[in-house]
Amino acid sequence: MKIAMVALGCAKNVVNAEQMLYRLAEAGHELVEDVSEAGAVVVNTCGFIESAKQESIDQILELAQFPCKIIVSGCLAQRYGDEIFSELPEVSGLVGCGSFDEIEKAVSGLENGAERVRLMGELGGDDLSAPRVLTSPPWTAYIKIAEGCDNRCSYCVIPSLRGPFRSRELEDIVSEAQALAADGARELIIIAQDTTRYGLDIYGERRLPELLERLCAIDGIEWLRLHYLYPEEIDGTLIDVIAAQPKILRYLDIPIQHCNDRLLTAMNRRGSKAELTKLFKQLRDKLPGLVLRTSLIVGFPGETEEEFEELCAFLREMRIERAGVFPYSPEEGTPAAELNGQIPEDVKLARVEAVQRIQEEVMEAYNASVLKETLTVLTEGYDRHAGTYYGRSFADSPEVDGKVFFSSKARVAPGDMVTVQVTEVMDGDLFGKALGTAENPAR
Repeated sequence: MKIAMVALGCAKNVVNAEQMLYRLAEAGHELVEDVSEAGAVVVNTCGFIESAKQESIDQILELAQFPCKIIVSGCLAQRYGDEIFSELPEVSGLVGCGSFDEIEKAVSGLENGAERVRLMGELGGDDLSAPRVLTSPPWTAYIKIAEGCDNRCSYCVIPSLRGPFRSRELEDIVSEAQALAADGARELIIIAQDTTRYGLDIYGERRLPELLERLCAIDGIEWLRLHYLYPEEIDGTLIDVIAAQPKILRYLDIPIQHCNDRLLTAMNRRGSKAELTKLFKQLRDKLPGLVLRTSLIVGFPGETEEEFEELCAFLREMRIERAGVFPYSPEEGTPAAELNGQIPEDVKLARVEAVQRIQEEVMEAYNASVLKETLTVLTEGYDRHAGTYYGRSFADSPEVDGKVFFSSKARVAPGDMVTVQVTEVMDGDLFGKALGTAENPAR
């Protein structure tokens, strides 16, 4: 059967989609990109918050116009399997988060005449080190080092959808990274629901620093990018490794959600505003040129105007360069959804806009600070309409951040790392000219 894949949601979801593609290809199915050619389409969904759920449903309904079997996998299937089958007759298959390994069984069932197939295996039993068919460009790859979560934030359904936190074996991760490097990967993006807890469950101690040192030793890998570092788990050992290893980018994704102590407690987040402030200042001191990314929730139940203003003041002081801000979404089955003091939608959206305005000012200041500076840029392509190449600097993660546009007298190929002098900032984007191949791309 010809099979297409649509992967929605976060990078962690993309890895699951790639693993399913590998299993389908190994079973002899033909993978196609054009859904109009496919006999079956797997939609790997996100069900984290309301907007993600709606995106998944819209995608399913859009695919219904094609004469293909629709298999819904991932978080939405895990969370709302009964509702999907009862309300979306277009859906032929459901594959939960505990059954990614069984995707071929679902396809075979439909291929052999089953009207509908539903696979909901036990969470935590999947093969975390399963091979993948990469869907990212060959020079960049995600590596998921753990699955699941034990944090139990009061607003979050992830533990019930993905199961308990479970790390991959260190040697498996290193072997995968070596294979990716051999295939041309220059940038590895380290992901998990909580990367800082890596190793605690299987080794009895946090092993992220050791893992990073092992990955830095792999020839061909020039950039290591760290996502989803929980602030309370970042210690001096990890900071020292980041500072000592030039391949580890001075770009850290540290989700904080808020800074007000009362709200952090209500969210079941560990740590305090004072500890966040201390951590960020420590990171800035030890990692010159650091770019921070975070995620924020505004409009959490009971958030007062004073508490929201405290967050705004904190952001102005900390100058976090990249921030994703989301209105609180009350999710069924979470403690926060039952709290008193739910905030009206219009108030939540107004607070989102206020934070975005602050972040625009921070971004403008950051862009101005790199004007006339030189940056190493990982080339991603050429824009024929604009007549410029484009790529990403250390400060830009795929999909979530911006790009750097540049001219070059010499021909530049996707995957090349070049040194670019920034000459202009326009509408939030950086423009510059290539000075040559980056001699030390890790810095």
